[in-house]
Amino acid sequence: MRILFDARFTRTDHHDGISRYGASLIAALAETDDVVMLISDPRQLALLPDVPYVRINSPLSPAELFVARRINPLEPDVVVCPMQTMGSWGRRYPLVLTLHDLIYYQNPTPPSFLPLPVRLLWRLYHLAYWPQRLLLDHADVVATISSTTADLIRQHRLTRRPVLLVGNAPQPTERRRDPEAPRSASLLYMGSFMPYKNVETLVRAMALLPGHTLHLLSRITPERRRELETLAPGGERVVFHGGVTDAEYEDFLHDSTALVTLSKAEGYGLPIIEAMATGTPVIASDIPIFREVGGTAALYVDPDDPAAVAAAVRTLEEPGRWAEASRAGLERASAYSWAASAEQLRLACRRAVAEHARRRA
Repeated sequence: MRILFDARFTRTDHHDGISRYGASLIAALAETDDVVMLISDPRQLALLPDVPYVRINSPLSPAELFVARRINPLEPDVVVCPMQTMGSWGRRYPLVLTLHDLIYYQNPTPPSFLPLPVRLLWRLYHLAYWPQRLLLDHADVVATISSTTADLIRQHRLTRRPVLLVGNAPQPTERRRDPEAPRSASLLYMGSFMPYKNVETLVRAMALLPGHTLHLLSRITPERRRELETLAPGGERVVFHGGVTDAEYEDFLHDSTALVTLSKAEGYGLPIIEAMATGTPVIASDIPIFREVGGTAALYVDPDDPAAVAAAVRTLEEPGRWAEASRAGLERASAYSWAASAEQLRLACRRAVAEHARRRA
């Protein structure tokens, strides 16, 4: 199958969630399928697998409305986009669009890296559901990364198209923690600092955890850092790293007591599976998507209760409890792989081809 994969959402410096999702699927698909990437910036190639590509316009360009004119001559069997915003007017090919989550309807702050005009359109777009329906109904199949989001799509009647699961997965790693080995009193947070991520409660919990250090690994703006620093009980126990490499992230995971994430809404929660894949226990807010991803392996807490977070950390200090959580996480993470996700995407592509042919008949 000749699959044209839209890789124009790949970052040029470091992966974010969608960038890594797309690049990982491309690599897994290319093992067995004829994959060609669409890019908009040659710098994206540094974070993409070595497969053929075609350069076209940016997905944020007004030319996106007519992108099908550029794609039709390429004669793909199917086109896959890891977002839902790809232009589709005049297309002559099957199309799979992806909706990761519905977070921005309840939390309308757009990603800061987007240009100002796009951020304004983003806010307007999420004021109602009908623009989303308009986009999704121009696909042949809608993919999503979790059953939780699939249920929400059905609940809000966002599309008349088939909705199929194409899951996320951790990056492959050969490093596994020894559940009996020593560990530091470090707690890790990996993720953005947008309000719905609820990092405030995590920082407040540190006042109840003497002897522990919280490492906030992700990039953060100076303004947001100052806001969180005012909540820190002691600056030496809350460390802002401002971004780490993949290797540094892996080193932190192999040393810490737990990864902690207290989001009140989430599309998936990839750091949960990344931590479990190394054998690092996870403490997470008790929300449906985290229950879906973490199963019975994570420790779940009320995201508004710093005392509950501290109690969960202390639970891991009980004899044998940390090793038990580590083993459970490894078992849970083994259910996820990019090969399995690629097979889900192949099924979605075949369904898109069938749906496209049926509507054209």
